[in-house]
Amino acid sequence: MRLTEFHDLVREEFGQVRGDSLLVDHVFLSLGGRTAAAAIEDGVDPKAVWRAMCDEFDVPPQRR
Repeated sequence: MRLTEFHDLVREEFGQVRGDSLLVDHVFLSLGGRTAAAAIEDGVDPKAVWRAMCDEFDVPPQRR
């Protein structure tokens, strides 16, 4: 998944403001206790980060 696609999905699902906040403020245990932004910066595939966000916030399967 390209980074631009990841950001588009985050903003579509969570909205601009909340999505941007989730990327830098919410710590995901499934990402090793990192934020989504930190995980991506550390080299985690954006698709894996998107899946972690979907799992954490119960995003329905059809929107994943």
